[in-house]
Amino acid sequence: MIKNYLKIAWRNLIRNKASSFINIGGLAVGMAVAMLIGLWIWDELSFNKYHQNYDRIAQVMQQITFNGAVNTGETISLPLDAEMRKSYGSDFKHIVMVSFTDKHILIVGDKKISYPGTFMGAEGPELFTLRMLRGTRNGLKGPSSILISQSVAKALFGDTDPINKIVSLDNKASFNISGVYEDLPRNTTLQDATFIGPWEYYITSPGNERSLTDWGDNSLLMYVQIADHADMTRVSEKIKDIKLNNMSKEDTKFKPVIFLQPMSKWHLYSEFKNGVNTGGAIQYVWLFGIIGTFVLLLACINFMNLSTARSEKRAKEVGIRKAVGSLRGQLVGQFFCESLLIAALSFTLSLLLVWLALPWFNNVASKNLTILWNNPLFWVASIGFTLFTGIIAGLYPALYLSSFKPVKVLKGTFKAGRFAAIPRKVLVVVQFTVSVILIIGTIIVFKQIQFAQNRPVGYSRDGLLSIEVTNDDLHKHFNALRDDLLKSGAITEVAESSSSTTGVNNNRGDINWNGKDPSLTSFFGYIGVTSGYGKTVGWKFMDGRDFLSTSIADSLAIVLNETAVKYMGLKNPVGETVKIGKRGLTVIGIVKDMVMESPFEPVKQTVFYIRRDSFDDVLIKINPNISAHEALSKIEAVCKTYSPSVPFSYKFADDEYAKKFATEERIGKLASSFAGLAIFISCLGLFGMASFMAEQRFKEIGVRKVLGATIFNLWRLMTKDFVTLVIIALFIAVPVAYYFMHGWLQHYTYRTGLSWWIFAVTAAGAIVITLLTVSYQSIKAALANPVKSLRSE
Repeated sequence: MIKNYLKIAWRNLIRNKASSFINIGGLAVGMAVAMLIGLWIWDELSFNKYHQNYDRIAQVMQQITFNGAVNTGETISLPLDAEMRKSYGSDFKHIVMVSFTDKHILIVGDKKISYPGTFMGAEGPELFTLRMLRGTRNGLKGPSSILISQSVAKALFGDTDPINKIVSLDNKASFNISGVYEDLPRNTTLQDATFIGPWEYYITSPGNERSLTDWGDNSLLMYVQIADHADMTRVSEKIKDIKLNNMSKEDTKFKPVIFLQPMSKWHLYSEFKNGVNTGGAIQYVWLFGIIGTFVLLLACINFMNLSTARSEKRAKEVGIRKAVGSLRGQLVGQFFCESLLIAALSFTLSLLLVWLALPWFNNVASKNLTILWNNPLFWVASIGFTLFTGIIAGLYPALYLSSFKPVKVLKGTFKAGRFAAIPRKVLVVVQFTVSVILIIGTIIVFKQIQFAQNRPVGYSRDGLLSIEVTNDDLHKHFNALRDDLLKSGAITEVAESSSSTTGVNNNRGDINWNGKDPSLTSFFGYIGVTSGYGKTVGWKFMDGRDFLSTSIADSLAIVLNETAVKYMGLKNPVGETVKIGKRGLTVIGIVKDMVMESPFEPVKQTVFYIRRDSFDDVLIKINPNISAHEALSKIEAVCKTYSPSVPFSYKFADDEYAKKFATEERIGKLASSFAGLAIFISCLGLFGMASFMAEQRFKEIGVRKVLGATIFNLWRLMTKDFVTLVIIALFIAVPVAYYFMHGWLQHYTYRTGLSWWIFAVTAAGAIVITLLTVSYQSIKAALANPVKSLRSE
């Protein structure tokens, strides 16, 4: 019987090639979108599950209160390590201190390669269950030992065994390679850690010694694995006051609260507002999950519409089958067989589409997804997915077509009725409602990105590049380096800074000034620079002057940004004395705000001061009168003179600033692609419906032409029903889109408005697309010779 069902289903597909193409093509696109989104969601939900102890690992975080607002951060102070081991050691299996991942130079013989890496406590490899290819997880127990990833081992040593080989780090210290671990996947927090150095080396490095006893220095990360018998919520509650109880009376005003953030929440629930976990990337998982479901639903709607629209053509078949004894259940089975065959063919085509689209999708989504060909779970899920799609697509047609009365059909008195088209019209409205919502959402996402990109940044990014400092070579010879660079003609200015132009690495809370409210807890960005910094970045002064290289007194001077002046309430700030720690510094200038952190948030109050010791970045302004390529070759030659051991590496400020929009741009590109496919699928359905209506009204059109109807009159007759449905969809979609996108924009402090033209343009576009889709069949029918349709009458 099933063989017979399949044979009939195949014949129906061959007989109705146009509708079969629309059904299979539309379903294939819908299934491909759902599959791509499914792979993306799977990757997001499995973030960090590479680590075996996923359910028992947590990050130690803290909340600090500033002027009534609770700020949540992941950085903690080093003394917390010893105190937790001492007071709560039995609640933890592992406690590991970790530094931020940063680039370093690995040197083996003549090979010098820059790689990102981190430093962590000896228990770290066991806590994160690194998969060791050579050596063991105990490899960090020696202060001169280092673990490297598989890719680093390949780059430095080729196919030879790297164990017990020596590698130099930044030309400062040499380490013995004690282990090689499998490269960490992209969906892990530690994905950039291509080598792991010993914690003892990091904490005893110059500049880090004070961290050993300083509870106020929050610059490190801590991860823990709770004991097998412990409950994470209870342990988190126990340790909440551990820092408060160990801080000075002056610092307790910040009311620090320590808590555990489970590994399962690191990626998807990383957003906090006023101390409350408000979500994070999970919103995009839900968003794309809903989009994938709706795009697939649109394709299923096409199948339902075309199947029920052709009901009168299948009515005689149903009548004869029932007359010769077919039960309704058998007819339902027949129609489900047809829908499942279409779903199976569509799934096969969708696999091809996914395979072709994955390189593009990975590039846009910044993922490394693959089709899980060898995973049995993938095939079980795929079969279930295909069956589900086939059943959903065929459910309404099967129940509707199998309900026809054989007596009426065979007497020729069967008519679908004037209400038979209502379900089809409802489904068309649903299709365009979803499509319009996606289009409006996409436009608003891109408008928000453009709004932030056009925000004045307070400095010039053109030709500005930064060189990350990995050792002290450039700093020690900075004056000679500056002279040589200026002589080369490649630059106009160069400076050193403790932060790049796209980040604030240091903050201070011990800043006081005349008239400060004693109850006010202040927190400023704190950036050390050399005297040429302002000319290098193109500071825009509102008052006062820049630092002078010839002025010794400027070592006790500061420059404030305009937000700092407003925050401090200073009416005549230039000349005022500001106390930072125990030092009194004089304000010499006020500059316009530099957007250094999120372009979607307010600028932080910031202090710039002259610094003499080590820096994090060298900033260079390229001479606009020569090409960037020529300038870079000259800059590289000079830098190599003073730092021959470090590979020349640089970043352009405009490229780094553009990365701050990466998440929003990624969401916008994916949403626009899916919105385009949703419109395509909806138009396929409209095209099929228009084709059927033209065929159904073939004789009516012939009669109207004979009676004098013009082509325009016939075109209007054929298109007005579809345009009406789209207008109804617009009335539903516009308020829904407004509601959801208004809520989305509230996540950003610096945000665009919901302009009326977005909704007007989308509405006009939807109507134009509908007219273009339907007009081909309408005009084709209107131009047909009426003799052909009326010759048999």
